[in-house]
Amino acid sequence: MSEVYLNGKFVGAVENPAEFTENVRIERRKGIISENLNIYYDKAIGNVQISDNKGRLRRPLIVVKDGQPILTEDHIKKLQKNEISFSDLIKQGVIEYLDAAEEENAFIAFSREDLTKVHTHLELTPLAMVGLCTSLVPYANFSPGARISIGSKNQKQALGMYAINFPIRMDMDVNILQTPQIPIVQSVMHEVSNYNKHPSGQNIVVAVMSYKGYNVEDAVVINKASIDRGLGRSTYYRPAIAEELRYSGGLTDEISIPDKDVKGYKSEKDYKFLEKDGIISPEAKVKEDNVIIGKTSPPRFLSSMDQYNLAPSSRRESSVALKHGEQGIVDFVLITESSEGNRLIQVKIRDQRIPELGDKFTSRHGQKGVVGLIVDQADMPFTASGITPDLIFSPHGIPSRMTISHLIELIGGKVGALSSRYIDGTLFDVEPEEKLRKELLSLGFREDGCETMYNGVTGEQFEVNIFIGDIYYMKLKHMVANKIHARARGPIQLLTRQPTEGRAKEGGLRLGEMEKDTFVAHGASLLLKERFDADRTVIPICEECGMVAIHDKFKNRLFCSVCGDNVEINFIEISYAFKLLLDELKSLTVHPKLVLKNKY
Repeated sequence: MSEVYLNGKFVGAVENPAEFTENVRIERRKGIISENLNIYYDKAIGNVQISDNKGRLRRPLIVVKDGQPILTEDHIKKLQKNEISFSDLIKQGVIEYLDAAEEENAFIAFSREDLTKVHTHLELTPLAMVGLCTSLVPYANFSPGARISIGSKNQKQALGMYAINFPIRMDMDVNILQTPQIPIVQSVMHEVSNYNKHPSGQNIVVAVMSYKGYNVEDAVVINKASIDRGLGRSTYYRPAIAEELRYSGGLTDEISIPDKDVKGYKSEKDYKFLEKDGIISPEAKVKEDNVIIGKTSPPRFLSSMDQYNLAPSSRRESSVALKHGEQGIVDFVLITESSEGNRLIQVKIRDQRIPELGDKFTSRHGQKGVVGLIVDQADMPFTASGITPDLIFSPHGIPSRMTISHLIELIGGKVGALSSRYIDGTLFDVEPEEKLRKELLSLGFREDGCETMYNGVTGEQFEVNIFIGDIYYMKLKHMVANKIHARARGPIQLLTRQPTEGRAKEGGLRLGEMEKDTFVAHGASLLLKERFDADRTVIPICEECGMVAIHDKFKNRLFCSVCGDNVEINFIEISYAFKLLLDELKSLTVHPKLVLKNKY
């Protein structure tokens, strides 16, 4: 007897589990049992698992009977004529969806030629094994799975045309690539997914070589002339939002230029871009700390009597200003109402982003890298026919990663550009590399994609041939302008007196345990005294009881709240965080006694 479980709950037992499982599948294909149900016979444990709950990943496969797929040419012709639909094939039991468990009982053929009598299912197409973004990677079956997966993730972060109506949308933190192109090397999924209507990259000439060590560690070297012509040029948009909120007692926020007697008034210079209504005008060029929307609010804490005698001076300044490190041009201003019926002001700011040192670029094969150097066209290496590459890719990124698809796309892109056609790089159904080589040879180039190149600085011919071709490159949203962060002095937290955290708050850069170890290893341990000096404080300590004493600066008097006046009190230098710990121990009625030694 074998136990049967439905969605993990025991529902009964069967004598012949294999026969029972097969009967359930036959009934499901006939449409008697729900097509959403999956059954799995676990031979090792000897029980049957049935699932029909939500949240399972399932994929479609063609049912195979006696070594032949049930899907016939007749079905395909009817599908093409729109006489039947995909869901009709599922109802007829020609195609069924399997989940991860039932797949364990299935023997799936890769292609029709591989079918034997033992097979139970056939792939619709090998492409169906991977997801949407992964299927956009050309020649993916020539690279390791890990790299293809990274390539898939990179495409999600690439800049492109995410929506045609972007000028009137108010989306948070978005980028638009100014001149996106359709890739030369495509897969069938580019057509199916309408990728060509919203591309997110550019076809560029790439040479595989080192350049003075500036493309070491995955960095890339970019041609300045290519950037001037628009390579990787994008626009960054972000909105600033202010709402006139209502408070109890009839008090409201007010969007206007704040009066000079308002609490927290900045300066006239900060409000210089505001118009009479307190809102900035479109196309104004703004930078950090400039006020975009002027706003005043009622005081935070009000007693019941204060509501009736509010003077204008008691209102507080709550304007929306550009944060630290931000700049741009006001794109457009929207005045509307929120869902609560309050007045809502939205201001969209745009900033043109031209590729710079530290910006991230990637091909579709997981070969990502940051810009290490931007070189004048005159200093770039050039081919015998006078072509200068847009980007120089380091050859050291290939051996350990084994991304052969990256190299094949370089040749494929070259053939496509020269013969003005698109190259098919669909997973497991690609244009063969041999065919590309022959075509490249017939176009007057070497079949291996290499060319004689010359040093752009000295004009000398390189002793080796350089691999050069066309490839689809993408600019990623990780730009150095959004991430660059440094600080010497700045704001501190009220509680701990340590620097604030994060780039937006002008925070400090944390020096952790590992960084400490590197200083010690370098024999520079005294440097730590300077590094860990952020919250240094000097406090008086009573020598008698070891508690923190009191220093009255006005009367120039030192005394201990426990021992009185006639005790020796000395100042010591500690971190404020430690002083805080002492205070917290006192609140727990623990006596933290500090025993001071003579520092001489």
